[in-house]
Amino acid sequence: MKNILTALLLISFNSSIGQVFIDRGIIEYEVKTNIKKTMGSSSWAESMKEKLPQFKTGYYNLAFTPSASIYKFAKWEDNSGIPEYMKKSEEDNSWFINYENHSVVMQKNIFGTILNISDSLKNIKWKLTNESREIAGFSCRKAVGIIFDSVYVFAFYTDGITVSGGPCSITGLPGMILGMTIPRLYTSWIATKVNTYGVKENEIKMPSAKKGMKYYEIKKVLDDRLKEWVSDDEDDKKWAEQMLWQTFL
Repeated sequence: MKNILTALLLISFNSSIGQVFIDRGIIEYEVKTNIKKTMGSSSWAESMKEKLPQFKTGYYNLAFTPSASIYKFAKWEDNSGIPEYMKKSEEDNSWFINYENHSVVMQKNIFGTILNISDSLKNIKWKLTNESREIAGFSCRKAVGIIFDSVYVFAFYTDGITVSGGPCSITGLPGMILGMTIPRLYTSWIATKVNTYGVKENEIKMPSAKKGMKYYEIKKVLDDRLKEWVSDDEDDKKWAEQMLWQTFL
């Protein structure tokens, strides 16, 4: 019996040594959007689709510590074929999150204008499931959340990374989100690699810009702008709705 107890203690001790929890690092995400589906089916959209690839694929980096993170564009997929006007709106975007006071500062290129949003993090109601998969070498568990009242988010998070973060401003799970899909935005995020070195904590800071606007202030600006362009056509309404979701994501 004594030998058995000793063996069990050794197994437990070795397991605890082998279990490493990460609280800072840099994650690269592959972000893929089916741009043809986001454009609807109007005659204008159909004519534009002929000139575009099916998917827009870019790579973003999330640098994080226990107290804050910065998520921003890194590069496009080689020979992506994406026109410049589509690229620019993505390349200027960034998300700074302060985990200590649960706030986010977003910089967004909207219709060629840089807007700054400063508000609280979204309170997402998550439901954990028993489904799991491996992403970038980490065991991840699936969770389902809802944002903007009706938009489903399917996420895979790992508790091997102890920071409750993820792409854009999606947070609130007991670990880091390494995979995510939002079907109504026709977009997926998947971590391709996780580095635990090279984190420059002095670069994880708010964008140096004027004071950010609240969500409701930005929404009013966008609603006024979209009224000029959006008709009663269902495709137009769907596009405008997606534009608002993308802005506040």
